[in-house]
Amino acid sequence: MIDTPTDLLDRIERTVDGMRPYIASHNGSVDVVDFDPEEGRLLVRFGGHCVGCAASSITLKQGLQLRLRETVPEVRSVEAV
Repeated sequence: MIDTPTDLLDRIERTVDGMRPYIASHNGSVDVVDFDPEEGRLLVRFGGHCVGCAASSITLKQGLQLRLRETVPEVRSVEAV
């Protein structure tokens, strides 16, 4: 069975939901902005203390991107906007 774009976004959101408590514990937030299924690129927006924080790039690549690539293989890259 092939996932619809809505199914993919639901799987992405569930995975990001699992990371939100950690990000919130640092007074930050993350929102899914867009997903391009052709390129496998997910765009996210950080909020709160994540904005301008040097560690947000680590959270992005070592946290969100790794977790998403494991749980939603259609996601090949994650970028902050």
